[in-house]
Amino acid sequence: MNLSNNTILITGGATGIGLALTERFLKVGSKVIVCGRRAEALEQAQRRLPGLHTRVCDVARPEEREDLARWVQQEFPGLNVLINNAGIQNRWQLAAPDTSSNWADYQNELAINVEAPMHLALLLIPHLRQQQHPAIINVTSGLSFAPAAFAPIYSATKAAMHSFTLSLRHQLASTPIRVLEIVPPAVNTDLGGPGLHTFGAPVDAFADSVLERLAQGEQEVGYGTSEEARLASREQLNTRFKLINK
Repeated sequence: MNLSNNTILITGGATGIGLALTERFLKVGSKVIVCGRRAEALEQAQRRLPGLHTRVCDVARPEEREDLARWVQQEFPGLNVLINNAGIQNRWQLAAPDTSSNWADYQNELAINVEAPMHLALLLIPHLRQQQHPAIINVTSGLSFAPAAFAPIYSATKAAMHSFTLSLRHQLASTPIRVLEIVPPAVNTDLGGPGLHTFGAPVDAFADSVLERLAQGEQEVGYGTSEEARLASREQLNTRFKLINK
């Protein structure tokens, strides 16, 4: 992947992994548009990164996804890269007595993590097909391969997105659109809540490694433990599942 001279839409790009990717793409000469639910976070990102374009959007809502797709094509007709990065992670105890009352919260996690990236890809494929060097990049997780039982919905959504990425890549193979996958391990961000991922990989080291490997032409890129997971055998994944969930 050529990292420079792109016009890139990054969902959830105001914080965490999304912000780290945004910073690096801007630095090498690409134009970046980020969207997110919180106007304050977008404003902070814009102050930190002059030249960044932002849009408030709740990707959990289909009508807002459709508005975003229309807006970004009108305002940035050279858009050639979609990075589906937005995601939330909740910790659920599915055997709890009142677990069925949480369905709206489960559904929100499904909408942001699965429905949004699938829908945005479908909305933008016709536009991307007409661009130079187009790409769709889905950010999944090492938990796509060996789930964390404490985050059952999140793990399942990331497994679904890994599967979807493989199918999308196969179906778009005859088009100019490249379909790539970033597979993070636990990274030191606020995913899941402040302080829950302080044990994770440093976000800057992770982002530097990912972009270097994408530039080298790799289609699926992990880091540290997620690199081990994506290359593991079934037996190794079973062992990994036991270690994660002991």
